[in-house]
Amino acid sequence: MTDELEERLSAIFKATDISERALFEEAGAAIRRGELVAFPTETVYGLGADALNADAVKKIYEAKGRPSDNPLILHVCDIKMAESVVEINWRARFLMEKFWPGPLSIVLDAKPAVPERTRGGLSTAAVRMPDNRIALELIKASGCPIAAPSANKSGRPSPTDAETVREDLGDAVKIILDGGNTRVGVESTVLDLTGDHVVLLRPGGVTKEQLEYVLKEEVLLPRDSLMIKRSPGTRYRHYAPSIPLKLCTPSQISVKEGTKWAWIGTREPELKPYTKILFSNIEEYTKELFRALRTIEKSGAEIIIAEDPGSTGIALALRDRLERAAGK
Repeated sequence: MTDELEERLSAIFKATDISERALFEEAGAAIRRGELVAFPTETVYGLGADALNADAVKKIYEAKGRPSDNPLILHVCDIKMAESVVEINWRARFLMEKFWPGPLSIVLDAKPAVPERTRGGLSTAAVRMPDNRIALELIKASGCPIAAPSANKSGRPSPTDAETVREDLGDAVKIILDGGNTRVGVESTVLDLTGDHVVLLRPGGVTKEQLEYVLKEEVLLPRDSLMIKRSPGTRYRHYAPSIPLKLCTPSQISVKEGTKWAWIGTREPELKPYTKILFSNIEEYTKELFRALRTIEKSGAEIIIAEDPGSTGIALALRDRLERAAGK
């Protein structure tokens, strides 16, 4: 745990006058009672409920305004817990041992214990083990897999800090575990391992290149919409700010005279924007994207023009989020 995180947690414990263990026990008990708890992961903040309690999971959909056919990822604290909710094949186990804990969600055939509501009506479910101490302690204290999409109103940029969770969800969630800013900044990679081939349903914190290197085989892209629907966050407009967004290179910018446009990217635009946020590299661009979108939408800008990051490494995940924010 970083010094910054320890200081933040210490402040929380001091303010509530309870121990760290008691805090996790309180949050875990809330999960067991069917309540919602927002918590940090290494990717974004999640809105969690007992994944095996259909009534509790319903509260997630209601709080977010999330379509009921959009499945949820089950967060687990180890492979043994994953075995209780999905059928794990050899390839899945290999990747779990390589990349867990970490930003990799794996879609597998669901076991009967997983309610249809959690699965979004599908026969499959996605599982992952987050690389965040607070998230893992919460899961252990709850004693069950935690279903958790991003802790924001559906369609909005995902939250990467606790204050944004409160801003978006208000009183819909009573307990928010504040772990500071998230480390990765975009959601997990989602892989479908239900067939003979590895299929990338959503790019994320584990890159296509990393997966192909350890598997020694090609990672395929989805062949049709039926396969894509197995992954959360792939069928509806997501990550969208309250003003329009479009992608281009610094030399392709075209806006009407007098338009208050904002620029985000790693390079200076060739035209002068109303406001801009420049990142030092693609990694920072990815990590800070959602925070930047929320900052700019409050700046008075009328449109956001985002630099196309390309599609190599983590840039593939960044481009995916930008395209969805643009409504593509």
